[in-house]
Amino acid sequence: MYYVYLIKSIPTKKLYVGYSNDLKRRLKEHNEKKGGKYTKNKGPFSLIYYEAFKSENDAKKREDALKLHKKAYTQLKKRISECLES
Repeated sequence: MYYVYLIKSIPTKKLYVGYSNDLKRRLKEHNEKKGGKYTKNKGPFSLIYYEAFKSENDAKKREDALKLHKKAYTQLKKRISECLES
C-alpha cells in the first residue's frame, strides 16, 4: 500500500503533505528530524489525515494534486477542519 498523508508541526502549526509506502516509518523519520528539507527542523509532528492507495502512481498523483492545486488542498482542509483545530 501507498499512503498520502497530512502531518502538522506541533510547534509551528504548519501542514505538510507527503506520500510513502510505510506511513509509520515515515512519520517516525519526520519526528527524528530525518524528513525532507521542508520538515527537517520543524517537528515534532502529528498525523492529521491519510489516504491509502494500491497504486504508487495513484498516490503520487494525489500528492501532486494536493501540493500543486490549491483547490484540492483547500477542499481537503474544509473536509477535515475539526481535525486541524486540535
